[in-house]
Amino acid sequence: MRLKNAAFSERAGDEPALQNEIRTNPVTVGSSRKQTHMESRLLHRENLQTALLWAAPAAFLLFFYFYPLAAVFLESWEAAVDSSINWQRVFQPLGFTLWQAILSTILTLLVGLPAAYLFTHYEFPLKSVLKGMTTLPFILPTVVAAAAINSLYGPRGWFNLGWMALTGTDTPVINIVNSLAAILLAHVFYNTAVIIRVTGSAWEKMDSRLPEAARVLGASPFKALTEITLPLLLPSILASSVLVFMFDFTSFGVILMLGGPGFSTLETEVYYQALQRLNLPMASIISIIQLVCTIMIGAAYSRINKAVQIPLVPRMQAAGHMKAANFRQKLLLILLVIGLVILFVLPLTSLAARSVTRLEAERGQRTAINTGLTLDYYRELFINRRQSIFYVPPVKAALNSVVYAAETVVISGILGALASLALRRRNKLTRFMDTLLMLPLGTSAVTLGLGYLLVFNRPPLDVRSFTLFIPIAHSLVALPFVIRTIAPALASIPDSLRQAAATLGANPMRIWLEVDWPIMARSALVAAIFSFTISLGEFGATTFLARPEMPTLPVAIFRFLSQPGALNYGQAMAMATFLMVVCLTGILSMERMKVFSFE
Repeated sequence: MRLKNAAFSERAGDEPALQNEIRTNPVTVGSSRKQTHMESRLLHRENLQTALLWAAPAAFLLFFYFYPLAAVFLESWEAAVDSSINWQRVFQPLGFTLWQAILSTILTLLVGLPAAYLFTHYEFPLKSVLKGMTTLPFILPTVVAAAAINSLYGPRGWFNLGWMALTGTDTPVINIVNSLAAILLAHVFYNTAVIIRVTGSAWEKMDSRLPEAARVLGASPFKALTEITLPLLLPSILASSVLVFMFDFTSFGVILMLGGPGFSTLETEVYYQALQRLNLPMASIISIIQLVCTIMIGAAYSRINKAVQIPLVPRMQAAGHMKAANFRQKLLLILLVIGLVILFVLPLTSLAARSVTRLEAERGQRTAINTGLTLDYYRELFINRRQSIFYVPPVKAALNSVVYAAETVVISGILGALASLALRRRNKLTRFMDTLLMLPLGTSAVTLGLGYLLVFNRPPLDVRSFTLFIPIAHSLVALPFVIRTIAPALASIPDSLRQAAATLGANPMRIWLEVDWPIMARSALVAAIFSFTISLGEFGATTFLARPEMPTLPVAIFRFLSQPGALNYGQAMAMATFLMVVCLTGILSMERMKVFSFE
């Protein structure tokens, strides 16, 4: 009856014509009704399958993301009405967070824009290697970036030890650790790649004939730059600047390891209030302020990023690239290359070199110092020299990190595959869920860790005993990347291939194994590598969730750098080098498979 009413409602006001059609063509009308009924059943079946595919990702997101965030909101609301809250402890970190993020962004632009000009306009030896080295800090864990800066400019870094050896003094000539300068330097170190990649990509696609035409009409190089090039690049510059500002605003590991107790941002203040002062209400208020600021920055980036899509006339690859011809160009090229080598290549190489070099005496050592190359720092990773039950050998931390990363791969892989399958069917539910799954990217890992402390504090789900919380938190961060890697591969598979396999008698499982999987296998491997490296270097949430006897590599690096003695420092350098090599291998593997690129 419903079908009949629906059919007649489509021809409202034309009932005589419909009755005449039924009398003259009863077979055609019956076939049309049958086809409509079949299409309705198929649509209902697809919607049901989509809902079932979304069930697990939605439950995971609800229980392990929205539930902890709701607890943070509730705790902050209750604390906000409490007159005993010291609001100076809230607004002082907020002011410094904004101040250091603004300074860091300006300095990153001052370094990144000339570097982008260099890579988009000049050809020189080892250009691709230098460009890769400027990108490497951005993809490394922040603790490794901080350790690299420390190994070069720290009190026991190459510059200071070399100066003290030459002059015979005991006072470091460069003392930037625990200072604002160290924070700014580290932020420039690992965020310049954003400016180079985003702005440089737009610069390469810009029609080079426009500034050339301005030069022909008599414009000076500076006028062509300010009136032609910069206005066209402005949307890309703004978009990359907002992105850098957001990374600096939410910086945690760098502030904690290089800023010291004298500098506190919103992120580190949450850490201090929650884990050192045990003031969870204050930590919750700061977390909510940080989350609101991050959402506002993310909204600004999305709005600005739309302007980047303005179509420019593209130029052919490598068009406009030139070799330095005159003295002025050669001097500019040499200065820029030397500056990039000092800023990016030296810290990374000094980190690796410091892990295999003994330059100072160990703590309590009275004998002569045998300086030179050594593998002792790597050997010590396996030894509990004091036989203390409270000491965790670094190799144990490395094993913990690998186990957590493997669990993250499994969790994010299963949920990402289900979500990617659901994304093939475009409807309102799919669009809604796709937006929700991106939310963890805009949420601080520190806020997430605080939420877990608030809600998961009783058996059987207790952060003190349930170790799966660490890979679960890591999976929330990795899941959007996994989906964005697998979903395009699944969407590219034509339905005709599956239909042909089904016509030949293949069941759904065989279709999946012999049609879908061979096509998406490479993307699935890239997603697994991505989630593995993200988990391996995650530091923010792990500081809240890792038990003292079960640390991860980033936590262990932070602990060893915080302790005195050359042996502890050398082991921290060895662990950071190991983490750098593993992450670099994973990233190079992804780019080699041509599924993921940082362009």
